[in-house]
Amino acid sequence: MILIFRHGVQQPEIDAVLDRLGSLGVKAHVTRGAERIVLTLEGEEDILRAAQLEALAGVERLVATQKPYKLASRDYRPEKTELRLGRLKLGAKRIVVMAGPCSVESRAQCFEIGDAVAKAGATVFRGGAFKPRTSPYSFQGLGQEGLEILAEVRERTGLLIITEVMDTRDVELVARYADIIQIGARNVQNFSLLNEVGRGQVPVFVKRGMMTTITEFLMSAEYVMSNGNESVILCERGIRTFDTTLRNTLDLAAVPVLQSLTHLPVIVDPSHGVGDWRYVVPMARAGVAAGADGLMIEVHNSPATAFSDGVQSLLPERFADGMGEIRKVARAVGRTV
Repeated sequence: MILIFRHGVQQPEIDAVLDRLGSLGVKAHVTRGAERIVLTLEGEEDILRAAQLEALAGVERLVATQKPYKLASRDYRPEKTELRLGRLKLGAKRIVVMAGPCSVESRAQCFEIGDAVAKAGATVFRGGAFKPRTSPYSFQGLGQEGLEILAEVRERTGLLIITEVMDTRDVELVARYADIIQIGARNVQNFSLLNEVGRGQVPVFVKRGMMTTITEFLMSAEYVMSNGNESVILCERGIRTFDTTLRNTLDLAAVPVLQSLTHLPVIVDPSHGVGDWRYVVPMARAGVAAGADGLMIEVHNSPATAFSDGVQSLLPERFADGMGEIRKVARAVGRTV
C-alpha cells in the first residue's frame, strides 16, 4: 500500500505516522519528492485499513495497489501527469517533438541542425555528448565539450536540451547543462545510475531496453521516483524480436498499454524503432495516432558522414515535411504539435 501525506506536512506528523506503523510491525519506505512525501508500506491491507491511518494528522490518503511499481502506477496518481519543462507542458494536449543528431559532432553541425528543427516546429534539441557504442573503437562522444555546445544551441535557438548520461560520476556534470537527462536503452536496468538521477531534480527520460518487458520498464521508472524525482518520461524505442528486416520492432502497442498503467508521459522514438530513415515518418505518424505524448526523431545535415546512426537520420528538409504530416494526424486525434 501507499500512504500519501498532505502538502506542507510537518516532520512531527511524519514521525507520528512512522511510530504508529512501527507499532503495527509495518515497514515503511520514505520517498521525499519535490511536491509531496510518500510512504510505501509493507504490510497486510486489512491491518493497515483497521489502523485508521487516514485519521492521523498530515495524512492525505491511503492507496491500495498490487503493482510492483507503486509511484509510477495509476493507483498512486489516477490523473495523467503533465510535466512542466520550462515553457512546455509534456503530457498535455500539445505533442512535444524532440529532434537533433545522434551525436554532437561540432558546433557548426549542431547550430545548423538546431536552427532547422526549431524552424520546423521542434521544441527540444537532442544530441549525445556521451555515446554508448557497441564497439569500444567507435566514436564515444565529445564529453563536456559536447555539453557546452548543447548549451550554446539552447542559447541560440531557445530549444530545451536533452542528452544522455552513462555514468554515475557524470550525473552532476550533465545536470548542469541538460533540461532533461536521458537514460539510454542499454542503461535502463543500471540501478545505480537510476538511483543517482533520482536524487536530483532534473527531469529523467527513460528509454525502454531492447529486451525489457513493460513491467521491467516501469520498475526502472520506479527506481528514479523512489529516490524523490517524480519528473519521469517514458520512451518506447523498439525491442528485439526474431525479425531482422529492421533494426528493432517498434512496439506501438506499448503506448496505449503504458497510458493505461501509468500516469507518466509516454514518448515514441521511431528512429531507433526502425533504424531506417525511410520508415521514420510513417512510424512517427503511427506513434501519434497510438496516443504518444511526444516524439524523438534523429535529424542530421549530412547523414552519409554522420559519426553515428546516419542511416536512420532524416535530412532537415525531410524532417520539416514530416512535421507537416505529423500535424495532420495530431489534429485528427484532437491534439496539436
